Amino acid sequence: MIIKSADFICSNTQISKLLPPTKPEYAFIGRSNVGKSSLINMLTQKKGLAKTSQTPGKTQLINHFYVNETWYIVDLPGYGYARASKSKKADWNKFIQTYLDKRESLQCVMVLIDSRLEPQKIDLEFCSWLGEKGLPFVLIFTKADKQSNIKTDQNIAKFRKAVLEMFDEVPQVFVTSSDTMQGREEVLAFISNVNQGFKVPDYDEERYS
Repeated sequence: MIIKSADFICSNTQISKLLPPTKPEYAFIGRSNVGKSSLINMLTQKKGLAKTSQTPGKTQLINHFYVNETWYIVDLPGYGYARASKSKKADWNKFIQTYLDKRESLQCVMVLIDSRLEPQKIDLEFCSWLGEKGLPFVLIFTKADKQSNIKTDQNIAKFRKAVLEMFDEVPQVFVTSSDTMQGREEVLAFISNVNQGFKVPDYDEERYS
């Protein structure tokens, strides 16, 4: 897939204020500081499209980016941010889960995992929740350039093993680096393939009016 355009469209905290679900959407989510913004910028080749920050939990809204005027990258708040209050976390979790569970045009959840870490409970719990809801997802391991290939492979193998304790099979896996652009073509090819089968879903027009 060649990226010809990528533009920020809107930020929301309310599902009712989102755009009508007439284009395929891919939700990007992971633990805070997993490199989500950098990955989005790498995929679109548009520096600064998604705001990067050294402060975990910076993304606190549902951000829509319109790619090639045909599909959306949806940047969701990271989970696991430590500095937010319990009430704030509860609010964020509620609207994130509502978006994921109710958004008619959501095609796949792109779950970002830091390849430098052994399986984290919070990542596995999120994958389990997606499975319970029957939501399609893939695993995108980030920051692969920050360590040896052997170490990356070892951590991915451990994560696969942990996932197999919950599921019959492991979702598709991508290994990426925002610095070297590793995995870019593979992730975009996956999205392109899914896009080909997209049909505008039935939806309640009044909900988005």
